[in-house]
Amino acid sequence: MAAEPRRHLLEIVPAKPEDLDAIMEIERLSFKSPWTRQMFVEELRRDFARLDVLRDAEGRILGFVNHWLVYDEVHVLNIAVHPEFRRRGYGERLMRHVLKFAGASGCRLVTLEVRRSNEAAKRLYGSLGFRPTGVRPNYYAEDGEDAIVMVLLLP
Repeated sequence: MAAEPRRHLLEIVPAKPEDLDAIMEIERLSFKSPWTRQMFVEELRRDFARLDVLRDAEGRILGFVNHWLVYDEVHVLNIAVHPEFRRRGYGERLMRHVLKFAGASGCRLVTLEVRRSNEAAKRLYGSLGFRPTGVRPNYYAEDGEDAIVMVLLLP
């Protein structure tokens, strides 16, 4: 197992094109139907999209989050932590980064979809105040699994 990065030397910064190889590796290791490289390239070009990476002191990318700012709402499209670095609070750190961004942007809510079967993610989002508000039936095309829509209302 990889050595634990020193917590105080972690930073969350906007992704750059040269980060795409690491993002793609995490994406492939994390999702049944990973995004393509071109999808991430397009995210880097969109004015309303943010693709942020969690980087350690050695420059390794441990995880990433992709979110959109649309009017007074932030929508989280994608969040993942490299399997070697899971269960260390990095997913929560990335989500808190998004929530801070949403608050600073004057947003009133943050939304996301999560697989019905992804209990760990649902627990994380619930611990941050997200509540389930609906279901998108057969949302995940590769296996027909439902998505749970979760929303966090901001003060």
